[in-house]
Amino acid sequence: METPTRVLIYEDNSDLRASLSQLLAGSPGLELVGALGNCTQATADVARLTPDVILMDIDMPGINGIEGLKRIKKSAPQVNVVMLTVFEDNDRVFEAICAGADGYLLKKTPPVKLLDAIGEVRLGGAPMTPAIARQVLRLFPRSKPPMATATDESPANLSAREQEILGLLVEGYSYKMIAADRGISIDTVRSHIKKIYEKLHVRSMTEAVSKALRQGLT
Repeated sequence: METPTRVLIYEDNSDLRASLSQLLAGSPGLELVGALGNCTQATADVARLTPDVILMDIDMPGINGIEGLKRIKKSAPQVNVVMLTVFEDNDRVFEAICAGADGYLLKKTPPVKLLDAIGEVRLGGAPMTPAIARQVLRLFPRSKPPMATATDESPANLSAREQEILGLLVEGYSYKMIAADRGISIDTVRSHIKKIYEKLHVRSMTEAVSKALRQGLT
């Protein structure tokens, strides 16, 4: 039997916290390990509850979610943190991504898509609301390197298919969307993305997208 994904919620709105808790607690393959109103003890919470995925609000009392994210990534970098917030301004998005967020969703995200996002981030994806994906594109202006070289950052190191898939990741496509768009299986998508990670020397979708945009790799 497959081990369930352990999820921790940080959300100061009690009604939303309750509805999220109900959604996650009733979803197969997920185990709700905590639903807290602030992240002032984030490091201790994570050590005690050992979550796999955290849904993190930004605007909370005590310390905000971005500071909480930084503390969690410092003490437990393997934990996936998805920001779940009403904020979609450039500064918040950029700050969260730079702090190591593994995904960025708006609170108006439909429940089914939220559950899909938890599954996606566990598979190495970086779920983002489409509007946020567009913000990210604007945050990292495209620029081709002045001269292509045979280094690990050269577009020549990626196969044509890998560049296609990296381009779709940059556009905010999920694994399922890439598979459907290219007519390949999700396992094949995962295999390509694993090779992309190796060639770009990155460990997450956010790093891959950021590097692709900085280096003009797509």
